[in-house]
Amino acid sequence: MTARHDERLHDRKFVRTFFTTPTAVEGEEDSAKMLRSASGLSGMEAPDVWVPDNEDATAPSMRDEGAHNIIEVLSENGAAFPSEIHPRVVWHRDSPQTRYQGFQHMLDIADPDNGAVEHLDGFVIPEVGGIDDWKKADELITIVEAEHGLEEGSLAMSVIIESGAAELAMGELREEMGKPTNNLERLFMLVDGEVDYTKDMRAITPTGDLPAWPELRHNTSRGASAAGLIAVDGPYDDIRDVEGYRERMTDNQAKGMLGIWSLTPGQVVEANQAPLPPETGRWLLDDGTRQVDLDDQGDEQVYTGDRVSLTESGDGYVLTVGGDQQELDEDDLREELLDMAAYVPSMDDIVDSMEEFEAARDAGTGAIAMERATTIVIDDVAVDIATDRMWDEATYQAAMTPVSLFQDVYENRPDQHDDLADRYGQSVVERATDVGN
Repeated sequence: MTARHDERLHDRKFVRTFFTTPTAVEGEEDSAKMLRSASGLSGMEAPDVWVPDNEDATAPSMRDEGAHNIIEVLSENGAAFPSEIHPRVVWHRDSPQTRYQGFQHMLDIADPDNGAVEHLDGFVIPEVGGIDDWKKADELITIVEAEHGLEEGSLAMSVIIESGAAELAMGELREEMGKPTNNLERLFMLVDGEVDYTKDMRAITPTGDLPAWPELRHNTSRGASAAGLIAVDGPYDDIRDVEGYRERMTDNQAKGMLGIWSLTPGQVVEANQAPLPPETGRWLLDDGTRQVDLDDQGDEQVYTGDRVSLTESGDGYVLTVGGDQQELDEDDLREELLDMAAYVPSMDDIVDSMEEFEAARDAGTGAIAMERATTIVIDDVAVDIATDRMWDEATYQAAMTPVSLFQDVYENRPDQHDDLADRYGQSVVERATDVGN
């Protein structure tokens, strides 16, 4: 398994969705009913990683039954599930008894005689501490593999960052991975667990709400990038706040954290779609407080808000943003609107630009200028704007990230092919799968 520290060793390069399901529900005739329901998900409702959760989501008294339910449901339905399956088992950095229980559950779930392991991709380990604790988990998974005659390293390990010690341990991964004394190359995902992290940090907020912890999310994304792993944000538990969930994902994506925990199939759909390029491009205008969508009227982009106004005044213009007023000539107005405006490219736009750059590069040109132009209308005053952006190899590689994500989804999630064709059109899908190859 020896590899560069930042080389990705797993089939998935991207994980958009980390969906947890209780493994045993107390008081139900079929305690595995939620597992059975989740195992039937497909298309955009199915996550990239399904996590039968035999830890926090399952009562302690039900966890032995939960491990049995995982075996039963995976052996029956695992072959038809369209993506990866990584059960979460119990673990705790300060409790040998808890770690032993998790080890026993892993032994049972991975036993080939039970019929589940052929559909199993790995395990999620919660409540880890310092790097030595990560090595303990790795060693026990290695023992599970040896006990059952599985290939060493065949079971992935993902950890949940729920303590300051675990956060600091991420900085040691590049040094530790690849040593002959461990199999830490089996690491797959680093997942933030902000609730227990808040408890471990003894943090207090006036309302009792969780802190946003942007530093933790940045550190996890950085740690994942440095070690060739995948970063996933923790659960967003206000399941009715769809807009807040979208905002959280947008903020995460700017940090390179493209995956997020999902608690419901509805959140799975949102999280599966969020990192994908939009189906249509759109223009935005900064009104002094936020970026607002302009109304696309074909050749014109019309501002319909009330914070920005524009009037003609003699040979010039008066532009008002909030309470700030400027008198500008035509050239200065155009420059001001260029600073205020931004364009969100569609998948078609991104692929167009990449294909144009590839053609220029193949012809021996190292950099080209690409123009984006439109007409912005504010209070019936129309202003033409145009911007040139230089594309070189670095720009091309940066633009490749959302396309690479799309290609990874297309390769690994054939159950989503129809959804992607509906979203973009089959022609764009075919071009997006070819670009960069």
